[in-house]
Amino acid sequence: MAAVTLSEVARAAGVSPATASRVLNGSSRTPGADIAERVRAAAAALGYIPNAQAQALARSSSGLLGLIVHDIADPYFSSIARGVQSAARELGKILLLTSTEGTPAEERLAVEAFTSRRADAIVMAGSRSTRTEDSLDNAALKRETERYLANGGSLVLVGHDLVAPEGTSDHAAPSGSEDADLEAAFAPSPLLVSIPNEFLARDLGLSLSDEGFSRFTIVAGPEGLMTSDLRVSGFQMALGEKGLPRAEVSRSAFNRDGGYEAGAKLESSVRAAIEAGNRVCIFAVNDRMAMGVVAALRQKGLHAPTDYAIAGFDDINTLEDFIPGLTTVRLPLEEIGRKAARAALTGEDPLPAAGEVILRESTAAEAKSPTSRG
Repeated sequence: MAAVTLSEVARAAGVSPATASRVLNGSSRTPGADIAERVRAAAAALGYIPNAQAQALARSSSGLLGLIVHDIADPYFSSIARGVQSAARELGKILLLTSTEGTPAEERLAVEAFTSRRADAIVMAGSRSTRTEDSLDNAALKRETERYLANGGSLVLVGHDLVAPEGTSDHAAPSGSEDADLEAAFAPSPLLVSIPNEFLARDLGLSLSDEGFSRFTIVAGPEGLMTSDLRVSGFQMALGEKGLPRAEVSRSAFNRDGGYEAGAKLESSVRAAIEAGNRVCIFAVNDRMAMGVVAALRQKGLHAPTDYAIAGFDDINTLEDFIPGLTTVRLPLEEIGRKAARAALTGEDPLPAAGEVILRESTAAEAKSPTSRG
């Protein structure tokens, strides 16, 4: 059955298609109340479904907020999404969500899709990549966001700014003339809810050093993933300040499975530390990786905090049921999402996110002498 057209509604109401459009698509130029009521009655009787894009054109607003995350199954992103949804609801917007697996190529496609749907604003949450192989996709993503902003959209980034093409500043297009420089200086730019990953990882490293740990291993994501790299850098910085040797870094996927893979490889070093009468402290750069490490070592007969200590980062909500209680860095993830959405939709200043070190059982003093319990 063919969809009812606007022309059919206009004919049934005895008005022009332009008048019917002004009534049904929400234009500021509205006809008299009696005409408007006649058009709405005709539309209801015929079962007419308004065209959302036509409404957006008439109102200069689609009422849509786009959210781009790496993985909605990850509690880090689902918590941010909950905050974005809360703010969108309060401000009368509908949330559109897409998950990209974290590649700049997929993020560009998501921005392009939201642009074509005339989303009023976009929030993009997740790490950026500085890997050479992502350079072209980073440049394409930046161009797509600039096109969206130039057409009146609002974009808020959570975590990091976009990676600028080589030879340019973070927000400027390649320079070549005074006109180009002037245009770049006044070009719209994304807003940023920054997360002080390096600073907070440094705080965690200092806190764990103060707890008496002197031997550390870091389980990190792939090199070039900015969130992971900054957390590694901050933690290593703390060890240097304490006069401790740099931690060995084991890299794997930036998720629970990556942590599990890394944990299985750490069995021999954990056992060597136990035999030497020491306890190694493992820093996994996110909580999901830490959970994977614990699961892998538990299968090898090694348990935290008796045989080794472990800390994560983010304080995701699933830690409420995790044993042992995981030392971590707490980020107010829902509030970060709310802050980003409000900045995108109202222009509020998106102040940097705060965080704090949370010491829990996983890095507590040994309850008894280390044992392999294998």
